[in-house]
Amino acid sequence: MPKEFVKSFPPLRPNSKLLVLGAGFSGRRVANVVKAQGRTVICSRRNINSSGADIEFDSNSKDLPPIDDLKTITHVLSCIPPLATGEDPVLTKFLNHLQEMPLQWIGYLSTTGVYGDSKGEWVTENDIPKPQQPRSIRRLACEEAWKHSGLPIQILRLPGIYGPNRSALENFKNEKCKIIEKPGQVFSRIHVDDIAGAVLHLIHKSSQGEWPLVVNIADDLPTSNKDVLNFAAKLLEKPLPIVEPFERAIEEMSAMAISFWQENRRVSNHLLCKELGYSLLHPDYQSGLKDCLKHFKYQKNTNPNYS
Repeated sequence: MPKEFVKSFPPLRPNSKLLVLGAGFSGRRVANVVKAQGRTVICSRRNINSSGADIEFDSNSKDLPPIDDLKTITHVLSCIPPLATGEDPVLTKFLNHLQEMPLQWIGYLSTTGVYGDSKGEWVTENDIPKPQQPRSIRRLACEEAWKHSGLPIQILRLPGIYGPNRSALENFKNEKCKIIEKPGQVFSRIHVDDIAGAVLHLIHKSSQGEWPLVVNIADDLPTSNKDVLNFAAKLLEKPLPIVEPFERAIEEMSAMAISFWQENRRVSNHLLCKELGYSLLHPDYQSGLKDCLKHFKYQKNTNPNYS
């Protein structure tokens, strides 16, 4: 991890200890930055043999992580999704132990899906959540449970997440390139590096007494699927993808994919960037995809099966 990248974020205070629950794509990125800054990090995964796992925490298991290893945790980032019942597995299984830790801050990664459909209008943290999809209804239920937990919680709402090895560039590599044309439809996004940066920035701000309960973490430019794929094609010097009307594409979509296209909103980052002063590393998809391209080229040059 480049030193310049790591130095661009405020480090946790000395003797801080971070627990990342559910260290997947986003959680691992936060953990790696904090480790590079010389602070202690413990990561949980469902399987102890998973990449980056220090302890095992499975929502479907009755077993708990080794509590003795966690008694001095000062910060927690929970990335674990709700149970099918809408309950939060961390609070259901681990609340008593969290209450015994010397916690200074807990971040819960939620979704901007809790806002529901705004017909393409901007949404802010002041808007009343109106989730429409079952998964978003469950997320809002978890948010409420965290808010009433008595713990030092901050809710972080995320839109579509992308980054190296998980971006529009991979659509071309995997031959999944298709532009779905739905006039007026936009999506908000955030690069995984800005999730890490925003988390550390918010922890730093909380230590100074600036602690809004809910914060959107999104880039500056909600835009269409078409714009993103066209730019990805330009970066890769590939032909433009075929265009298919939404009315036709929906016939082959999964229920999950359809649900994403049923909602249209622009997520405001005014609180994070203007009021709390976070400076985005990748303020739009163009900057973010250029960063992803560096890693994509590396894959291309080292994989003899790539064509």
